[in-house]
Amino acid sequence: MDFASLMSAQIAKAKSETPGDSTTASKKYTKRSEIEAERDAAYRRKQEELEASRAAKLEQKRKLEDEEEERNLVREQKKQRLAEESKRRREEEEEEIERKRRKKLGLPALPKKSSREETPLKDGQSDMPEEELSIKLREWGQPVKLFGETHRRTLRRYWRLVEKSNAPKLSDGPIPTILEMVPEAEMKVDKAKAKDEAGRKYLFRQLASYFTMVLKEWEVALAGRTAEVKASGSGKAAYNSMVQARENLRPLFKKMEKNELEESILLPVVGIVQAAQERRYVDANDAYLTVSIGKAAWPIGVTMVGIHERSAREKLHESDNAAHIMSDETTRKYLQSIKRCLSFAQTRWPPDDQLQLMG
Repeated sequence: MDFASLMSAQIAKAKSETPGDSTTASKKYTKRSEIEAERDAAYRRKQEELEASRAAKLEQKRKLEDEEEERNLVREQKKQRLAEESKRRREEEEEEIERKRRKKLGLPALPKKSSREETPLKDGQSDMPEEELSIKLREWGQPVKLFGETHRRTLRRYWRLVEKSNAPKLSDGPIPTILEMVPEAEMKVDKAKAKDEAGRKYLFRQLASYFTMVLKEWEVALAGRTAEVKASGSGKAAYNSMVQARENLRPLFKKMEKNELEESILLPVVGIVQAAQERRYVDANDAYLTVSIGKAAWPIGVTMVGIHERSAREKLHESDNAAHIMSDETTRKYLQSIKRCLSFAQTRWPPDDQLQLMG
């Protein structure tokens, strides 16, 4: 065989083996994207299996809780039935003993109990037939009869619903009160309204509306601070001051609701609020100092040098100049809370005249 034929045979053999070599090379190497895709698919399958396992556990737990709740309900109903049955038997035994005793002593027979006993009701409440009571309860969206409920209890439940619906609604402010709030445009107070009963009631509504507005604005201002300021010592102290002022003002609201606020307290408080509404905070502070500290003369040194009482000594005991902040602890607390509301009000509604800013 010559050299040319040998080379052609080798070239033909190499061409026939080339496709096999490329296939082998393609099997030997794998792309990174394919590896990442397989890894991502395996991770997703694992997460789906974990989620399915978690959902199955939750479903099993929920089923066990429902079964336990149902068993507890059945157990409570059984206890209630046994208690009612025991009470009924005890009453029957006591009634039988009383009947035998009356028969032995020759007393009149014990009257049979009526299925509808007399219900002790309040003034303005009356008994009603079972059918009428059922209709009214349905109108209220209430069940006609609860488990083991007698006619007396059903009647009491109905009248409680009526009383609750007729009760005055509480406001949704920082201090819930039955006093009806007035719009901000009508909050301007005036001492002249305190002369008659209707004017005093409207004045109480104005005062409650003003303090409610101040407390709401105070809460909004504190809530708008950053997390760092809220967590600081001064931030916590400011919040505690607001909460304490809100709680200490509750007795004042209660007195205004019951129309029990003394005129010696009402008129100075109205003067403080009126000055604050006009942004005269220095004048409001002066009015606060007048009602809290008072104007009574403070005796210093010797007050009695002879057997005769001086006319000026009467000024030491004038009731108009007494300090109300020393009357009792409750009065002292809500007067101090009013002062705190003034301090916030001058920052929320600053005066036009800088000289009216309190120190």
